[in-house]
Amino acid sequence: MRLDKSRQSENVEDLRGQSPRRGPGLKLGIGGILVALVVSKLFGLDMGTVMGVMQAGQQQGVPATAEDGAAAAPKDEAGIRAAIILGDTEQTWEALFQSGGGTYEQPKLVLFSDAVDTQCGSADAGMGPFYCPADRKVYIDLAFFDELATRFQAPGDFAQAYVIAHEVGHHVQNLLGISDKVHAARQRASEAEGNALSVRLELQADCFAGVWAHNAERSRQILEGGDLEEALGAAAAVGDDTLQQRSRGTVVPDSFTHGTSAQRMTWFKRGLEQGKLEACDTFSARG
Repeated sequence: MRLDKSRQSENVEDLRGQSPRRGPGLKLGIGGILVALVVSKLFGLDMGTVMGVMQAGQQQGVPATAEDGAAAAPKDEAGIRAAIILGDTEQTWEALFQSGGGTYEQPKLVLFSDAVDTQCGSADAGMGPFYCPADRKVYIDLAFFDELATRFQAPGDFAQAYVIAHEVGHHVQNLLGISDKVHAARQRASEAEGNALSVRLELQADCFAGVWAHNAERSRQILEGGDLEEALGAAAAVGDDTLQQRSRGTVVPDSFTHGTSAQRMTWFKRGLEQGKLEACDTFSARG
């Protein structure tokens, strides 16, 4: 992945190493499922029990937010790379919003270690990367990328870019009012219907990540050989069916919240190939 034409974002808050404090917990995200999968497999424990313990552990303490102390810009290679990837998404989405007559409001990227406090509640690194619509920030413990590469065989800088671009995709959904509509619809739906809506939302964020990659490549030629395979490998690694099969040997489609590996790869590729928001209408698509 070439990022020499991309600017480093100034919207990065590096909170790694700050001291913990207490706060309310968030639900486990993709990263949490990955960690629970590994623990349950290693020790022969029920995955539901493992996830329950992890969620309870989130209540113990979280690092202070940026309001409690100045958040410095990252100085290490991994942090700088994340800042440059975010900067590239800013360039792309600013241009796309402007072409549609709108203004793109840049999100913040918060780098943390172990745990963090957000306006959506407290969270630990086991949750993996996530977006909080209340404070319009993307949160990530960069150790997640090591886990993705080593345990789930999805290495590479473009795999990392896919992850960040997916979370930025949730920010775009928030700006466009899509997230609020889905949240309202889920309040009226059954559990299975609510899960299905969540899947559509996640797949759209995958597609939006592809839209970013398409336009960034057209403007700044960021792609190198093997990059597509890296992104698709990351998308496949976090598919609901793949995670469930690995954790318990069975797949329960009604419980899916992010989509299958095939769906996640398909929607990322669709965004990458077409490069338009209109290509990402997961809510009207069949299947």
